[in-house]
Amino acid sequence: MEANKFREFGKAMIDYTAEYLENIRDRRVLPEVQPGYLRPLIPDSAPEKPENWEEVLKDVERVIMPGVTHWHSPRFHAYFPTANSYPAIVADILSGAIACIGFSWIASPACTELEVVMLDWLGKALGLPEEFLACSKGKGGGVIQGTASEATLVALLGAKAKAVAMAKKEHPDMKESDIVAKLVGYTSSQSHSSVERAGLLGGVKLRSLQPDESNKLRGETVEQAIKEDREAGLIPFYCVATLGTTSSCTFDRLDEIGPVCNENDVWLHVDAAYAGSAFICPEYRYLMKGIERADSFNFNPHKWLLVNFDCSAMWLKDPSWLVNAFNVDPLYLKHEQQGSAPDYRHWQIPLGRRFRALKLWFVLRLYGLENLQAHIRKHIALAHYFENLVRSDDRFEITEEVIMGLVCFRLKVSNEINEVLLKRINGRGVIHLVPSKIRETYFIRLAICSKYSEEKDMDVSWNEVKEAADEVFSGNGV
Repeated sequence: MEANKFREFGKAMIDYTAEYLENIRDRRVLPEVQPGYLRPLIPDSAPEKPENWEEVLKDVERVIMPGVTHWHSPRFHAYFPTANSYPAIVADILSGAIACIGFSWIASPACTELEVVMLDWLGKALGLPEEFLACSKGKGGGVIQGTASEATLVALLGAKAKAVAMAKKEHPDMKESDIVAKLVGYTSSQSHSSVERAGLLGGVKLRSLQPDESNKLRGETVEQAIKEDREAGLIPFYCVATLGTTSSCTFDRLDEIGPVCNENDVWLHVDAAYAGSAFICPEYRYLMKGIERADSFNFNPHKWLLVNFDCSAMWLKDPSWLVNAFNVDPLYLKHEQQGSAPDYRHWQIPLGRRFRALKLWFVLRLYGLENLQAHIRKHIALAHYFENLVRSDDRFEITEEVIMGLVCFRLKVSNEINEVLLKRINGRGVIHLVPSKIRETYFIRLAICSKYSEEKDMDVSWNEVKEAADEVFSGNGV
């Protein structure tokens, strides 16, 4: 494809994209296809000769769209949001055009340097302590990971390297394998499954601790676990506190956990994957009280801050533990400027990395903090609007406090009937919800996901829930 054809194809795709997003409300949120639907729609093998781009674009609607779950529909309320915006889409086009692999400063200086500055911009916008920022001239700094799962694993590996180094210093005769076998970390039973997976991948034991009756992990619980493990001859080294849990968007007591971790030389990682975006609004920063105690902090702009996937922002007070742990430095990757700027290959699992900072730069400039704050506040207001609709029906109850853009609710009946309700809601095809379960209580989650959502969409969603409940009650004789 030459430049003239690229211009035609690109302009047509931009038009198609804008049309798709602006009219997404009209599409059924969940596809009706069955597994294997796509194979009969396309040839068995790749074409020998090139086709026209017009045919390819035509097949997007014929082949792809019937099997798409429309995450940006105002009727999509499952999981948590995945961000999307025109500035971020345009930035991804430019990133694809430059197509650099920014594993080191010399591999593309702008790729590294823009990321350093954008993580400072974003950190300041959240109100992070300056120890996390590169502009503080201290050790701290930020990096863009692919996902929060990667950030949790990276932090664990940094904590592991630090714990092994400290143990060797204290016990020079101990083998590294013996030290690793004694390492133990901590997290809440309400943490994301990726925390448990990080322990598996990192080859260390992680204890799942029970939160309090409000589903918040407390400092005294972590302190007691550390005490028990030290007495058993183990080495506590890592703790994950969650700000905005997946099941119910609950906030662990970071202000209590932080001092316990600091006093016991335990690396504290804060996972705020979804809710962290809300900290650009000053009125929600009380939820990260104690952040100055953390060693690392992560949230996903690609969830709620209008930056397309993938863009997971992570800050570390002392990245040197990662750099030393991940440092494999063959001759072909060395360059004369090493040490004067970050080589981000030492801050992450993979070697390669795309020019993701462009998305942050474009979004922050073309929206401005005022509009990003308005976006967050609107979603939270819509969640409270839906909460009030639920409370207006005596058949339902709210199971968790509504703080962010998530509403957890259920019928005041058995788990089994609530399961039937959810199947009926999703089966109707108008909206999409997912469930969760805490302490044997099954409930339904409604997340505000689309930037196009309005109160009228909440009314539609509530009517779907209410009508499905009517059907369930009449069909079950409840």
